[in-house]
Formats: sequence, C-alpha cells, structure tokens
Amino acid sequence: MVKMTKGTNSSSEEKSPSRQIDEIINEANNWRGKKLSQLRTVIMKVDTSIVEEVKWKKPSCPEGVPVWSSNGIVCIANILKNAVRLTFPRGATIADPMKLFNSRLDSKTVRAVDFHETDALNVSALIALIKEAIVLNASKISSKGKKIA
Repeated sequence: MVKMTKGTNSSSEEKSPSRQIDEIINEANNWRGKKLSQLRTVIMKVDTSIVEEVKWKKPSCPEGVPVWSSNGIVCIANILKNAVRLTFPRGATIADPMKLFNSRLDSKTVRAVDFHETDALNVSALIALIKEAIVLNASKISSKGKKIA
C-alpha cells in the first residue's frame, strides 16, 4: 500500500480498502448504500480479526467488491439493483437456524443473503453466520499456521 500525503490526488489502488468501501457506499447514494453501511458495521464489530479488502476490480465494476476476511474470505458484498447481497463462500457448511440465507440456496458451497430496502436487519442471526464463517476459516489453519488442504 502506498502511503498517502496531504494534497495527493491518488487513484483508488492507493487508497486503503476501508476508504474504498466508504466510496462504494457513498456512490450508491440511496438505501442500498445505507444498508451496506449497516451490514459493514455489524461485520466489523463481530471479531477484531476481520480485515476489509476490495477485490475483483474490472471494467464492469471498476470500484471493486467489498470483502471481509479472517483466515480467508468471510463474506462478500454486492450492490444489486433491488438488494444488497452478502455472499458467504463456505455458506453451505454454515448452520442457519434463523433461516437468514435466502439466495444461492442451490449451490453446493456458497450461500447468500439478499437484503431489500424494507427488510429489517436480524443482527443476531447475521452475527451468528459471521462467527461461524470465521470458525470455519480458522479450522483450515493447522497448529503450525499452515493451511490444510
């Protein structure tokens, strides 16, 4: 990461991932930005090991995709036309007793939650999913700190 100084006019590649996610939220400029901001707040409060990242920048999505990681990806956020989606790459192995997962249910590995404008945020259910995703990622790490195949 390039250190920024006052007065520097930098590209998004030089900005911190947190700042880039701030910009993604601000660019949404509607309920979807607010919803993503609420989700981000919950995610970041779950565990101090969570790191914000921005991945997959491409011409169709130049700002990239917000990602939260802890020993691997915990969840990914996408702003869709009618929803904000949180995708859990290992979601199929996560217990979901509150039935929060409502998208990508046919996938063998991934599960997602689509949050719509009028949806109330079930914070406790979301926290449970995030915690379990963190535990699953940590289970991939051996006692020597190497990833297990």
